[in-house]
Amino acid sequence: MTKHQQLQRRLGVADATAIGLGSMLGAGVFVVFAPAARLAGSLLLAAIALAGAVAYCNAVASAQLAAKYPQSGGTYVYGRKQLGEWPGFLAGWGFVTGKSASCAAMALTFGQYVAPGYATPVAIAAVAALTGVNLLGITRTAFLTRILLAVVLATLAFVAAASILGPHVAGGTASGPAYATSGQAGSFWGILPAAGLVFFAFAGYARIATLGEEVKDPARVIPRAILGALAGALVIYLALGALLLAHLPVFVLASSTAPLLDAVEQSRLAAGAPAVQAGAAAASLGALLALITGVGRTAMAMARERDLPAPLARVGGRHPVPVTAELAVAAVVVLLLLTTDVLTVVGFSSFGVLLYYAVTNAAAFTLRDRPWHAPKWLNAAGLAGCLVLAFTLPAASALGMAAIMAAGLAGRAVALAFRKRRLG
Repeated sequence: MTKHQQLQRRLGVADATAIGLGSMLGAGVFVVFAPAARLAGSLLLAAIALAGAVAYCNAVASAQLAAKYPQSGGTYVYGRKQLGEWPGFLAGWGFVTGKSASCAAMALTFGQYVAPGYATPVAIAAVAALTGVNLLGITRTAFLTRILLAVVLATLAFVAAASILGPHVAGGTASGPAYATSGQAGSFWGILPAAGLVFFAFAGYARIATLGEEVKDPARVIPRAILGALAGALVIYLALGALLLAHLPVFVLASSTAPLLDAVEQSRLAAGAPAVQAGAAAASLGALLALITGVGRTAMAMARERDLPAPLARVGGRHPVPVTAELAVAAVVVLLLLTTDVLTVVGFSSFGVLLYYAVTNAAAFTLRDRPWHAPKWLNAAGLAGCLVLAFTLPAASALGMAAIMAAGLAGRAVALAFRKRRLG
């Protein structure tokens, strides 16, 4: 097998944690509470807690595997090493396709916040600019991520203060009418699909695992960064969920298109609404930056094993980065922005991410050497949780992503048959 140039280990615990937390506090935190409340109603916090529990199982599994295999590629590599080539491909293909759609959604969210009339060209410009940042090296990526994360955390703190100080709303919002005249939204049976939506927002710690080849002392740094980022995100989501439920009636929260913005506009701090819009734009950029970074490195890892075209494995530039893979991901995202209503594809990405982590848990279950805090039953619980959440998502999301996964598996089978015939 051809020896590939290796990436450089430059990231410490703080940088890796910032990249993960920046991903989990991306644009999703500004929108996910409304659709989740529409499904779960006043049981929103239960959905967040359930998503956090499944995410914890996945985070422990990811940390176990990333410490054992400190390479770029995340579960694509872990699946191949522990379960075989096909499970590894399933995870890698789900990550690359699902997260490419997420990149387009984050870029479009940014465009809609900063220039609603020119959302698509602004989104394309953002993809081009952040791809350029990634090509300057991983330390530049981590530095910009920390700046954007600071802006987002300040924005969320402002929203929390507005929710605490602001008067309770009797009905209606700045962004639309109430969800239901009865003042109720969601149901007990909506907890599972709501948890599936919230889980999508928690999935950012995968970005830490995909950077395994660029982390210093990975056996120590990666587990700490993954668990630290998840703990921080869970606390923030639970706190925001509780404050929003206390500040806005459930039916108002469920009907909102911009729940955090509405919370501020319906408070004594309404004059600060533009700051929330700016924070949402920064969150979109932070999530997009981290997503492009992770997808490019997974594509590189797949190309190294010839599961994707070999040129995608090339590492180059003054600061070693997967140049071809990064540019290819950017091109796919731009194509999606020009041809697709990518907001409808986010549900597909949720399904793909849950399959990705199902493989993660299955791979971790096969490990013999494991720390005390990672028993096998936790991996089994994570696997079951991922599958339950995946198959309780809306049917269109599950069937759409299943078709994409099937197409990828069929393509690999054809490529392997052609390769075998040529060598034979």
